[in-house]
Amino acid sequence: MFVKEPVAGYLLEALGPKVEHHPAFPERVNFGVAHVSSRERLEVRVWERGVGETLACGSGCCAAMAAARMHGLVGDQVEIEQPGGVLTVEWDGMGDVYLTGPAEFVFEGEWPGS
Repeated sequence: MFVKEPVAGYLLEALGPKVEHHPAFPERVNFGVAHVSSRERLEVRVWERGVGETLACGSGCCAAMAAARMHGLVGDQVEIEQPGGVLTVEWDGMGDVYLTGPAEFVFEGEWPGS
């Protein structure tokens, strides 16, 4: 969903669970909000089904960019700011969507019984 205000102030924790559990989505759904800062920049926050708000969502960023591009709000390449950092999404409106950004090691653990 595109919003006019910056996404940092959007009450995602209030609306996200309602959309996730809405009867229209019997298997639940992810819900994202995006703000077009400029033709080269979006802000995105995502509520993932079964998880809650995430720091970053690559597929959500690709979807937000494609929707914004189809509506003529952005160009072929956009930087997308999320709570977890910035990703770049490229799409010319015709072929594949390309997502680039940093990959960082954030957790280590052992599975019980392994």
